[in-house]
This record gives sequence, structure tokens and C-alpha cells, in this order.
Amino acid sequence: MRILVSWIGHADLKSLFGSGSQKVQDKVKAIVRPPYNPPEDGGPIKTLLNQESFDRIYLLSDTPKSITCQYLKLLGFDAAVNHTHLKNPTDYAEIYTVVSDFLETISKDLSSNNHELSILLSPGTPAMAAIWVLLGKTKYSATFWQTWSGKAKQEDIPFDITLDVVSELISSSDNVFNHLATKSPDEVEGFEDIIGKSKAIRLAVGRAQKAAIRDVSVLLSGESGTGKEMFARAIHKASSRRDNPFIAINCAAIPKDLLESELFGHAKGAFTGANKKKEGAFKRADGGILFLDEVGECDPQIQAKLLRVLQPPHRKSPCSREFYPVGATKQETADVRIIAATNQNLIDMIEKNLFREDLFYRLALITIKLPALRERKSDIPIIAESLLQQINQDFTSQDKLHKDKTFYPSTITFIKNYAWPGNVRQLYNTILQAVVMTDKEKLAPDDIKAALTESPKFSLNKIDLLEMPLGDGFNLEEHLNSIQRHYLRRAMQEASGIKTKAASLLGIKSYQAMDAQIKRLNVDLRKL
Repeated sequence: MRILVSWIGHADLKSLFGSGSQKVQDKVKAIVRPPYNPPEDGGPIKTLLNQESFDRIYLLSDTPKSITCQYLKLLGFDAAVNHTHLKNPTDYAEIYTVVSDFLETISKDLSSNNHELSILLSPGTPAMAAIWVLLGKTKYSATFWQTWSGKAKQEDIPFDITLDVVSELISSSDNVFNHLATKSPDEVEGFEDIIGKSKAIRLAVGRAQKAAIRDVSVLLSGESGTGKEMFARAIHKASSRRDNPFIAINCAAIPKDLLESELFGHAKGAFTGANKKKEGAFKRADGGILFLDEVGECDPQIQAKLLRVLQPPHRKSPCSREFYPVGATKQETADVRIIAATNQNLIDMIEKNLFREDLFYRLALITIKLPALRERKSDIPIIAESLLQQINQDFTSQDKLHKDKTFYPSTITFIKNYAWPGNVRQLYNTILQAVVMTDKEKLAPDDIKAALTESPKFSLNKIDLLEMPLGDGFNLEEHLNSIQRHYLRRAMQEASGIKTKAASLLGIKSYQAMDAQIKRLNVDLRKL
């Protein structure tokens, strides 16, 4: 089934100058600009319909109904018309709302039929054409037509917003948003608990601060342990919903057969064990924010239900939610803003049919990519010091005899140069284990190495030493010195502390030359 949609434009209405009554022509003159001559081809819509056949025609009209009716008589084709009133035909937001509702209504009417959607771009303002392209290349798969001088042509718009543009935005370094990276987190209200001053973290905070002030869905992406829930809570604190609930649901931690009940609640007797009515996360988050962590783990059934509840009812606020608890016949409502998070690439999952494209666009109105710890190396020392201080305070509150730990400078150097594939979470766990397992007041590099699950021998080289991220505090001399320290210590270990043998292993001419390097670089040779 071929479907055509189009605005009725001024060039179409001018066809009434050749056949409409004087009264109709006067009304048209009040709307369109001169010259007041009928187009030879009958206007864009007439031109296309004379050359292409369509099973159904749906038109949008921003003109008085009496004029639209006269135009339809002249058009000579059966068409359904949706009348609307635009305050400003160049207002993108207003046009988007009208066109999106229009296309959604058509899609619902045709949901049981296979159909090919065609959009005529020629009628209307440039803003109207832009909105057609935006929706026709994302939410709705459409072909595009243009007409001129009695000719009609199918236009090939050579890009895919879904895969080309959105994927690039998500994977880019966000350089175009550098103006957002002007403040460190401790200078931004609501984000004070986020530690760091690197450009990468300032950029993420800048985007999150902008997102916080609008009631729109936010998608946080980043590796495990980068602090996605911390960012979600910061957005909540910086938003107008700060005094209302923040409810966090880990979609990966809840069994699939229980997740629907956890999200939407259930009625008494809905299933075995449902002895009483239970409110779901959407109801508990009413007025506040619902954080859906690891949303990429949701199965197709839950994705479909999320898609439905995330579509606001017609002409209601963007955060208005309607849903049915499991086993209930009465619909419930809530006002909930959504923040979702994932450590997966949802664009790749969409291509593999593992995640719904339409759900992605409901969740990702604003996307924020959180940097990995190795991408913000200048922040690692202050994060490590802050975590150690927190651990000391926690242990002191439990045991008054606890003696606070500190780091050797060489320990900070080791921590800064390690890759930390588990990010801040792994760093915290490692420091915590080192504090528990050592009786010394100062933590040495060996204490950190012993607390790592990886082999200490390879831990410093967890990432390619020739592919270290540049900028953000990178210092070539310090990097080369770290490599030298590593091999000097390794050689001394393999040589059982015999400097002559160690020098031979490293290709150094004499043990005196090697000893001089050990002293210059302050290599820690304890516990060889």
C-alpha cells in the first residue's frame, strides 16, 4: 500500500485563482504572497499525483477549512485532511509536534498493513521540509519526493541519521561541546560529589548540568565503573525534581520474569506469591526520577512495555506516564522523568536487532558519554587520595584504634599509570583491599599490586604503552621514566638482587651505571 503525506502549501492554493469564486480568491490572497496567478502544473501535490499513483493520501492543512475544501474539489483526488493551526510556520518545535502526532496517528491506522510511506517535500516552509526529513529518516522509514516545472522526482537523501549521525555523536569526543567544559564539578551545584578537573570530566558535567534543567530523558553511556549512577543522582540534585523521589532499578540484576512487576507493580493475586498489591518503580518515582541502569539488558518483551509507557499521552507533559500493573485492569498514571544507563553500544545492538530503535530514541533525547578512568589520567591521583580518605574515615568509625594510611609518591605514580579497566569501582576495591591487608602506615606500590587480580608483572602494561592517551596531564618524560623504573625493578627481581646480573639482563654496560639510574629514578627495591 503506497501512502502519500504532504502539507498543502501556498503554491497549491494558488491553483484556486484559476477556478475558485472571487470570494475564495480573495481569501487566498489574504494568505499567500503575489503573484496571484494559477501555477501551470496545478501545484506540487497535483503534479505528483498526475505522475504517481498512491493508495491513500493524507494532507496537513494550516488554512481555513472552507479554502481547504475548495482546494480538494479542484485537486480531483480522494484525500484525508488533518486541519491544524500553526502560530508560526517556521517554528521547528511547533511543526515537529504537529507532524509527529500526524504521522503517529497514520501509523496506528495502518499498523495491520504493509505500507510504503512517501513524503512530498515541496509544499510548505523550509522548516516544514526539515521536519519531514528528520522524522522520515529516523522514526519513520520514508521515501521523499519533490516537484518542479511539472516534473516529479524521488529524492535520494544520502545519509542515515540513525546510524551515521547519532552513532557519530555518541562515539565522538564531543569537541563541538567544548564550551560546556568551563567548570570543574565542585563548582557546579548538584555535582559536588564528582571528583576531577580534567577536560573529559568537565565536559561530561557540563552536558549533564544542561540536561538537568529540562524534563527530558537522558541516556548515560560508559564503561562499567565510570559512575553512571553517581551522575544520575547529580542530575536529580540539580533538577527541579530534587525534592522528589529518585528510584534506581538495575535491569540486569532483577530476574526477567520479575522485572515487569518491579517496574509497573502488580495486583493482588496476579501470580503465585502475589499476596498483596505492590507499587512498582514508576509509581514510587511519581514526581521524581526513575533511573534504569543497564537498560540494554532488558529483553524484547520489557522493551516493548517500556516503549509504550515512555510515550506521553496526547497533549500531556513529556513525563506523563500511563501503565497497567501486572494482573491489573485499571490503568495507573505517574509523572516520571527517565534517566537510563548502559555500558553497551546500543547502536550496535540495534543493528543486530537486540535493542529496539524506537525505544532508543525515547531514551536518548540527550546522550552523555562518561569517560573511562584512563581517559582522565590527571584525575587519578586526587580520586585515589579521596577514596583513601573515605576508607580511613569508614574504618576509624568502626575501630578507634585504626591508623590512617597514606600513599608513597611512587605508589601514586603506579596508580596513575595503571589502566584500571574496571575504572573507579576497581580503584576503590583495590585501595580498600590494600588498606585491609597491610599493617604499614604507608601504602607502597607492592601493596597495590598485591591487591590487583591481574598479575603484577603485567599490570603496568595493561594498555599499549605506545598508545597512551595524549593530553590531559600526559608527560612524555614521566611516562618514559615509569617504563624505566618498571624494567629496572623487574631486572633486579629476576637477578635476585644481584646488580651485575641485572645490568646484564638490561644490556647496561656496568652495574655502576645501572645503580646510578636506580638512584636517579628513585626505584623502590624493597621486598625484591
